[in-house]
Amino acid sequence: MRAGENAVLAGATVGVMGSGTEEYEELASGVGALLARLGVNLLTGAGNGVMRSVSRAFTQAERRRGICIGVVPCFSERERGKPKDGYPNEFVELAIYTHLPYSGEHGTEDLSRNHINVLSSDAIVALPGGLGTASELILANEYKKPAIVYSPDMDVVQRFPQSVPRTATLEGVRKFLETHLGGRASRSNLVSP
Repeated sequence: MRAGENAVLAGATVGVMGSGTEEYEELASGVGALLARLGVNLLTGAGNGVMRSVSRAFTQAERRRGICIGVVPCFSERERGKPKDGYPNEFVELAIYTHLPYSGEHGTEDLSRNHINVLSSDAIVALPGGLGTASELILANEYKKPAIVYSPDMDVVQRFPQSVPRTATLEGVRKFLETHLGGRASRSNLVSP
């Protein structure tokens, strides 16, 4: 299935959070392909960096179900009807436009789309990122959403809340999702590498 062709909403949604500037291609493409195999929806912040590379991998992988959802911030408080420049990226199949301009160091504030990102996800996988990603993990704790940090280099994720478990492998991500999604993802797909 290619982006937008016969996309079918799945029963579970996994939010993938990470850098808006660096793609972390190897990590993000592995996660995107895994989520496609699991038959879940992918939710991101709809921008560049990790958001773009995980969305690309997800939409280019063979899927029976699951769509790529992007929650789009607005340009500014004054221009709430205009999406932020570069949003959504070309791989987003369902763009959810918001009136919410804040991100980064303001990611936990009420005018940040991060609340929607977290609350709309059944589980969250965080890849390396900055203050915006850290704020999404803070919100995941606040809203009691299961989250895991995925990075072979733990130095780049030191700023993330220490209460969030970490894994250095894609297999660790798969096991986390198996535990937290249960029957909402295909069991046969969950055991595939």
